[in-house]
Amino acid sequence: MTRSAHTPHGARLRAYWETTGAAHTFTHPLDTELLARHVPAGAAILDYGCGYGRLTAELTALGYADVRGVDRSAALVARGRADHPGLRLTHFERLPLSFAAGSFDAALLFAVLTCVPEDGAQAETVAELARLLRPGGVLYLSDVPLQDDPHHRRSYRERRPEGGAYGTFEIEDGGVFRHQDPARLRESLERAGFEVAEEREDAVPTLDGRSVVRLQLIARRTAD
Repeated sequence: MTRSAHTPHGARLRAYWETTGAAHTFTHPLDTELLARHVPAGAAILDYGCGYGRLTAELTALGYADVRGVDRSAALVARGRADHPGLRLTHFERLPLSFAAGSFDAALLFAVLTCVPEDGAQAETVAELARLLRPGGVLYLSDVPLQDDPHHRRSYRERRPEGGAYGTFEIEDGGVFRHQDPARLRESLERAGFEVAEEREDAVPTLDGRSVVRLQLIARRTAD
């Protein structure tokens, strides 16, 4: 999971993902049918916020031969290289990434924005992916929208860190996460030059063993 360090909570969150957070087992699943419908087998794919390479490995196993994973957490990338020696996983310190504009046909952004609690850092992430995707390229975004059950409404109210937007909450081990306002998420994509082509919702497991409704968006990079 990747996030900007240049934010009020950035240094603390970055330390979290180099220590406690790097031991998590991620659970946000890939919808292979949705992927196959929009991303052809020969596509050059960027797994942004790849963590320890879980989805990078799955993409490779599905037959996608040109896949790269990047993450700001050195600890997670080191874990991924140990678990999957053949994967191309890269640690980066800050944006922009070293790839040229339009280097990729598709990008995955899976449960990354939920780990980026601040508006500016989220916008920076989406804008960078817009730069890296060629016109017509596909952004496959999957994240957790605002939930409407009693447990999450209580978390948004009682575990919201100071200055955090509604939907932001802290878990017991010190991690800070944010569930997204779907309308704001779609507007962010549009501002960055994406057009949403398909949406899908389903239930997925969380890090703490609960279940949430997730929102999947297939967005295409419009021509400049």
